[in-house]
Amino acid sequence: MNLSSEKLRCLGLGTRAIHSGEGVDAETKAIRRPIVLANSYKLPDNLSELPESFDRDRPQAYNYPRWQHPNARYLEERLAAMEGGEACAVFASGIAAAAAMFFTFLNAGDHIVCSHICYIGIHELLCEHLAKRYGVEVSLVDTSDLDEVWNAIRPNTRLIHVETPANPTTRISDIGGIAAFARQVGAILSVDSTFSGMVTQSPLSLGADMVMHSLSKYINGHGDGLGGAIIGRHDLIRKICEAATIHLGATISPFNAWLIMRSTETLTLRMQKHCDSAMEVAPFLQSHPKVKFVRYPGLESHPQHHVARRQMSAFSGMINFGLHGDAASYFRFLGRLTIITHAVCLGHAESLIQFYPQDGDHPELGVLNYPEDIGEGFLRLSVGLEEPEDLIADLEQALEAVPV
Repeated sequence: MNLSSEKLRCLGLGTRAIHSGEGVDAETKAIRRPIVLANSYKLPDNLSELPESFDRDRPQAYNYPRWQHPNARYLEERLAAMEGGEACAVFASGIAAAAAMFFTFLNAGDHIVCSHICYIGIHELLCEHLAKRYGVEVSLVDTSDLDEVWNAIRPNTRLIHVETPANPTTRISDIGGIAAFARQVGAILSVDSTFSGMVTQSPLSLGADMVMHSLSKYINGHGDGLGGAIIGRHDLIRKICEAATIHLGATISPFNAWLIMRSTETLTLRMQKHCDSAMEVAPFLQSHPKVKFVRYPGLESHPQHHVARRQMSAFSGMINFGLHGDAASYFRFLGRLTIITHAVCLGHAESLIQFYPQDGDHPELGVLNYPEDIGEGFLRLSVGLEEPEDLIADLEQALEAVPV
């Protein structure tokens, strides 16, 4: 409890996940940070001290929770220590964090290079709003291809945003290689590392300037909290706080910050289980005759397996696969599942699966450029904390409903 931030950074990730941002409550002596639900804080009664209450770099600088509140600050301290960054800013959701980053560093006439396979909310924010409404130039490219990234860079490129592993196809991009490009042209490199769960990948150590996470996924891990975070150099995070924290108003609630803070303590253990189980489930799917394809970075068959082995310590719990048959076959399969739930989101204790159709009335159709072999559609499986043999049995009996 008395470790300095400098000493904490020298300790292992599991230790940092428990002790960073933690402390003894001054009033009650509780060894857990309390939830502070106040929406206003007493200001100093003299002019000389008043500016300190509006200096976000000061630990006790509280005035109004949209600017900063205790539970957000505790969580920021922990996430920065865990990811190995100088500073962190937390938000109400992952897309709020992305919006804060884009609105801070992109002006009209600036250019961004982004992974063309990415979370649909990122795609729509860039293409439907920043590009069409605010004059930001957007290039969506296959960031797993370094030549495509380099060829997309322009003199006015200010930001390169990479999602790896990419949602939902698990495509892997070479963070170190793209970081070298960014340094060469003076651009900022941000990495959406949500699929890594913070444990299996360290983008900052590979040269990224900022790392983004949807905290609602693996880091919270219990399906009961919503949040987003950006971690990186102090000067970049300060700019985000000054430009976006106040003006976008997407502040994380004290309760959600507390929930996510609680969850980080078991993150390393949970991620190990997610990864180990996925390494059992993925080969089963790959060997099944009714499965058309499987993309899991831990399999040698994955197109970027060699890059994943180089930059990831483990391969997370996200599997992308398709079935032989039409869309109706997918729904027969989904209807037979008893342990795995057909639902959005990922990284929960329970296994979740989502169907991405390629025909019909669906908000993601015709927007993202998925690989050609997707066919009628595909599935994104978030392997949970159940026993892998139970998950395999559930998948196997559900696959019986798929026609040969």
